[in-house]
Amino acid sequence: MKKVAAHWQILIALGLAVLLGVIFRNFSIAYGGESSFTEFASKTIATSTFIGDMFMSALKMIIVPLIVSSIIAGIGALGGVKGFGRMGLKTVGFYTLTSLAAILVGLSVVNLFEPGLVNGQPNEEIRAAFDRSVDEASEKDLAKVEAANEKQATDYLDFFKKLFPPNIISAASDNGQMLGLIVFSILFGVAMTRLPTKEMTTLQGTVQGINDVMILITRWIMMLAPVGVFALMFPVVYKSGWQIFIEMGSYFGTVLTALAVHMFITLPLILKFVGGLNPLSHFKAMQTALLTAFSTASSSATLPVTMRCVQENAGVSKRTSSFTLPLGATVNMDGTALYECVAVIFVAQVMGVDMSFGQQFVVVAAALLTSIGVAGVPSASLVAILLILKNSNIDGAETAVVALLSVDRLLDMSRTAVNVFGDSCAAVVVGASEGEKVLQGDLHHFEEDIEEEGDRLMHDDR
Repeated sequence: MKKVAAHWQILIALGLAVLLGVIFRNFSIAYGGESSFTEFASKTIATSTFIGDMFMSALKMIIVPLIVSSIIAGIGALGGVKGFGRMGLKTVGFYTLTSLAAILVGLSVVNLFEPGLVNGQPNEEIRAAFDRSVDEASEKDLAKVEAANEKQATDYLDFFKKLFPPNIISAASDNGQMLGLIVFSILFGVAMTRLPTKEMTTLQGTVQGINDVMILITRWIMMLAPVGVFALMFPVVYKSGWQIFIEMGSYFGTVLTALAVHMFITLPLILKFVGGLNPLSHFKAMQTALLTAFSTASSSATLPVTMRCVQENAGVSKRTSSFTLPLGATVNMDGTALYECVAVIFVAQVMGVDMSFGQQFVVVAAALLTSIGVAGVPSASLVAILLILKNSNIDGAETAVVALLSVDRLLDMSRTAVNVFGDSCAAVVVGASEGEKVLQGDLHHFEEDIEEEGDRLMHDDR
């Protein structure tokens, strides 16, 4: 009997998680806070959270060795500074183009829909929801906002500080300093190509071997993806009360609309007219990565899956994907930049601040800058939003961010999928510009690799 493809397994797991999450939540409300069912539900949620955290940790475990080995091996395959410089310019140019396009889409949609206004006036119901959210917020959420509030205007310059971390080992263990790790890997790779041929070949072979091992471990981890995705999604659905979503429905809908426009219109048009590629074929190739990104809400944790989908499903070479994707997972955050822009303008509307074109342009520039190097972990962009709000002199910024945090998880999952899709678009467009046969013919799919690896492990007698 033919096995169910990996992306269908993940989609089924998502559906079951949503269904059971809604059922458990409704039963808990019906039976009250002290019932035996509520106690059972709490234990089930705790178990599910534990399993989900284990899956996320497994994905994050391989991020550092995968990024380092991929970039170094990729630069080695490019043949040194000349090849690296050409691809680097193409990659950075593409990421700048798509990030700016994403922000302009967000700016256009939020000004068109005006989610923070009612008949041209600030929405008092949403303003009341802002104030109430502080009393209803968890200690964990309040701690996040308090930590973010300590950031100062000069923290925009953190981007440049992170390029050269004083301790590379410390940077490797800190999600917020992945940019420094990438810069170190680039320098290492370029320096490696300047070694004598014999020494370079030996070192490059070792690094490539490490990269191949990381890819094999990725396959093993992805065999557990349906279980991990269910465990991550189930607690989110159970804990998400619908009242705040109803009150902030206009904001929620505006963000999702802007993300959808960028993902399903802007990026496909770029694929078609810049790369000369078939957008539908690329969506099909990236199914597993997009579902994983949506489930984990972490572009960094999804990176191993993204790389395998781009290489195996889209046909991009290792030399191209090993450079473009790790860089994109850190500096290219289309969905995050778009979200920051929409969120800041929305809060300004609710607070009755009429932002001129010049002020909105400053928000665009700030969103573009702060989205670069934002940690690829859940809700990291809220720090940037609070920073932009404070520097725009908008009152009640802390209260507003607490309210945004209460509905952020589902939006975070959505914008992470956009981030990952944007990274993959860069890989295929750059690959095509390098003369690679991208998205052509019958390609070997990542899902088949997972199934074959599962069969091998099941029948391995060693």
